[in-house]
Amino acid sequence: MTDQLNQLDLVPSPRLAPTQETYNELQMAYDHFNERLFESQLPSCLITLQREKRTFGYFSAARFASVDGSTTDEIAMNPIYFAVVPIIETLQTQVHEMTHLWQHHFGKPGRGRYHNEEWARKMESIGLVPSSTGQPGGARTGDCMADYAVEGGRFLAACQELLTANFTFSWYDRFPSADHVIAGQASMANHIQGIKGTKPPMASIPALAEAVKPTGLAVVATAGEHAVVAAPVNKSNRVKYSCGGCQEAFSVWGKPGLKLICGVCQQAFTAH
Repeated sequence: MTDQLNQLDLVPSPRLAPTQETYNELQMAYDHFNERLFESQLPSCLITLQREKRTFGYFSAARFASVDGSTTDEIAMNPIYFAVVPIIETLQTQVHEMTHLWQHHFGKPGRGRYHNEEWARKMESIGLVPSSTGQPGGARTGDCMADYAVEGGRFLAACQELLTANFTFSWYDRFPSADHVIAGQASMANHIQGIKGTKPPMASIPALAEAVKPTGLAVVATAGEHAVVAAPVNKSNRVKYSCGGCQEAFSVWGKPGLKLICGVCQQAFTAH
């Protein structure tokens, strides 16, 4: 009998179907952050995966209805970023959208996509700094907002609890674009010390690195554990010009050699 039990112990548990595995993980993260950062105030919602261009995720209030007439909110996550940004960055996206959900139920949301002062204060209270650029110094309110984590703050403490419990995302989009890879390299999460999940899964999991095939890259190389990616080749005859003098980032495209002056701050645009 003992031998039979020992043999049973050696049989691996059947793996969940990919849909169950993925949504169980997203729900686990939602429940964890709801408890740790929102005092379990947030109602349940429907988490979806959506490939929206240039968007890590979004919140949509009362987007789904049930057969009994009740409604629930949607938090959408863009899976094309999962492999190429640090896991902490993906979790930041989820908490960013959870803050919108909190504001919808307990605060006063801004008009349309606007991230207002109330939303910014709530983000800061849970350890995330709103920034239009995702970097220090960006605007803290506006239509298009990113964020970065405060070292020693509540969000990273909650992340550390979750990631220490062997939490992971099991499934990843295999075909991110060059822009997605570069966004992962620019994430402030890459610079956080002493916590798991600060490197893109594609750069830290060998099997995943073999499976993921970024598209539109000029060069892909490896230096130690970090993926090094060159910018995509510009096959057009246009150059991107950006103004670095304004609080908001203004950019235009034009032929090489243009001399442009910002009409707001009167500083010259820089060619990239």
